[in-house]
Amino acid sequence: MIRPPALRPGDRVAVIAASGPPNQANLDRGLRAMETVGLKPEVFSAVRMGGTEYDYLAGDDVTRARELTAALSDPSFAAVFCACGGYGMQRTLELVDWSRVPADRPKVVVGYSDVTALLEALAAKLGWVSLFGPMVACDGFYEGPGQYDFDQLMKLLFTPEQVRELTFPDFRTVVPGVAEGRTLGGTATLLAASLGTDTSLPARDAILFLEDVDEELFRLDRYITQLRRATYSDGVAGILLGTFTDCGEPRDVERMLVERLGDLGVPVMAGADIGHGIAMQTYPIGVRARLDTERGTLTFLEPVLTPPAVHDEAGGADPA
Repeated sequence: MIRPPALRPGDRVAVIAASGPPNQANLDRGLRAMETVGLKPEVFSAVRMGGTEYDYLAGDDVTRARELTAALSDPSFAAVFCACGGYGMQRTLELVDWSRVPADRPKVVVGYSDVTALLEALAAKLGWVSLFGPMVACDGFYEGPGQYDFDQLMKLLFTPEQVRELTFPDFRTVVPGVAEGRTLGGTATLLAASLGTDTSLPARDAILFLEDVDEELFRLDRYITQLRRATYSDGVAGILLGTFTDCGEPRDVERMLVERLGDLGVPVMAGADIGHGIAMQTYPIGVRARLDTERGTLTFLEPVLTPPAVHDEAGGADPA
């Protein structure tokens, strides 16, 4: 996996909507929060559009795909921040022109929830490390400095050498042990929705992270079972479970997850503060790491990001 450069104050960054339309007031607050830490956000047009095909989509599919492709391929952007999740990334990915994105010039891409599909695609298509983390118009980000989610993300973006381990105070050991592998995963329903496509990346030899939101228990059971039956989880090294917000009675949700995942013969840990409905830590996708389910830690075996890029005279960035 190719790690992108860390950010530095003054970096120009893209803000896109490749899924649903964001709350505009929260978006404006999030943009101001970015500016307080020295970032220079440029907002793409779909971010300001309401639904032109359906009210749950930010603009039309062609616009979202064109702007995502442009944000990923333009060397003047040091990072791409998603404004929000919702639904629509699967439709967007169908139209992305991956040939226009230089795989050897990775940049930070941040988002979660529906953006899981994009982060998985970046790993499968380009081999890029990315970040499952808070989004510009969402809780935990738009409040800015002093908010746990925002501060944890910015610490990782600007000083990745200081983020060598995630600790989970409320962890619960499901299957004891230590696992090593590259970090993968995200929102379970999105991983299941990508099965059979050219952007799905199976979890063999990986530490698989799973979380979700607003799914009835039987439906969540269906998605987890589909990941098993589709051989997505074959050869997984370890499993880290985050939040499953509004997916039923928490005891029942965890009982189902333990029953569905505890028999895979690998270390499993629940209770990670990553996902919906919680002050969340940022989870890198594609980094070599060690999961210790008895200590409640995820230790990165390499820095998540490389040193900041050096800007050239044209406004682009070259690796330092």
